[in-house]
Amino acid sequence: MAASDTEKSRLDEAARAGWLYFIAGHTQDEIARMLKVSRASAQRLVSLCLAERLITFRLEHPIAACMELAGGARLKDLFHLVYCEVVPTDPAAPLSAAGIAERAANILETTLRTEKPTIVALGTGRAVRAAVERVSPIDCPNHQIVSLVGNISADGSASFFDTVGRLADRTKARHYPMPLPFLMSSERERDQMLKIDPIARVRAVAAKADLRLVGVGQMDRQAQVHVDGFVSREELLEMMRLGAVGELTGWAFDEEGRLIKGGTNLRLTSIPPQVPAEALTIGAAVGRAKVSAIRAALKGRLLNGLITDEATAGAILKS
Repeated sequence: MAASDTEKSRLDEAARAGWLYFIAGHTQDEIARMLKVSRASAQRLVSLCLAERLITFRLEHPIAACMELAGGARLKDLFHLVYCEVVPTDPAAPLSAAGIAERAANILETTLRTEKPTIVALGTGRAVRAAVERVSPIDCPNHQIVSLVGNISADGSASFFDTVGRLADRTKARHYPMPLPFLMSSERERDQMLKIDPIARVRAVAAKADLRLVGVGQMDRQAQVHVDGFVSREELLEMMRLGAVGELTGWAFDEEGRLIKGGTNLRLTSIPPQVPAEALTIGAAVGRAKVSAIRAALKGRLLNGLITDEATAGAILKS
């Protein structure tokens, strides 16, 4: 049997074991007898089912504390949000994006399952990539997926956290990557590149997006745009001196949520945020390091939607 056939057979067995355990409610001893394998093998098959995401789970019961932070007179009302979800914080992994990724995947799926042709625009980053990985395969060729970000770094390499191609693979939707460096060498060169017809067409599609899903980055020494190689240390420090506290798709903003007039913003090829956000624009982010950035983006109305966790939401309200 070919290796690919062996792997498929193994995944089939794992899927069957997972169904018997999580859906049908059988014990691992019972599954071992049904599948004629040892209990240890049954346990490994169930674990493989989870590891390969052959079966997924969604929390349907709203937790009162999370609902209180997201709605009522708190985050949603304070920042005039049209969409807000707060997920539980994992005490063992407070920086884990798993919870927000699951909720972001849910809104992506809900949007992409509509009959009306829809345009979804995506930023990059760990949270958005994790959300895309959790989207169930859907056949929706009438929809369009477009990148908000040029995903080529200074050394010519593409970002590992690019999302558009991956979501297109899972949905069969037409997709529009942004085939540009994240930063150009000058403002003049950036302006010339944006006039190229294929690039202008991608930007025109992005301008009509029904949903924008983006990560929120902090602007400190651990800024993702620096860690991932898109801006140099000197460029980062310049933006910090100009007052930058956060960034959306690379666009740096100050503590009031105002876009910085200078620095790397002059050479950035990404689609700029709408100010104020008009289309549903959801930021997905967790962690104390991002609190100032998230709050500023909400204050400046660069976002009108938020997915975060309890600890981060509480810190935003206290800051």
